Amino acid sequence: MQQRRRHLYYFVMMGVCLTMFVLAWGVVRFFSVGAAIGMCVVAMVIPPVAAIFANKRDPEDDWWEDPRWEDPEWDEPGHDRDRPDQ
Repeated sequence: MQQRRRHLYYFVMMGVCLTMFVLAWGVVRFFSVGAAIGMCVVAMVIPPVAAIFANKRDPEDDWWEDPRWEDPEWDEPGHDRDRPDQ
């Protein structure tokens, strides 16, 4: 999954979370306090799930297999860890 799509899913899930909180205490509590509390419990679970889902790596991501890590001169002066040697 592309990074953009993961960000979109994250923001949609967080939007659903905020909407549930607002609706629970703005509207639903007038009809049923138990339902409002239940909505808040469900909304409380959404942010950690959204964070886990948004930080999931894809099989085609290869950022963790940087060939520079195996370079014996990794810590030598003149080698920049953030940019590959050209």
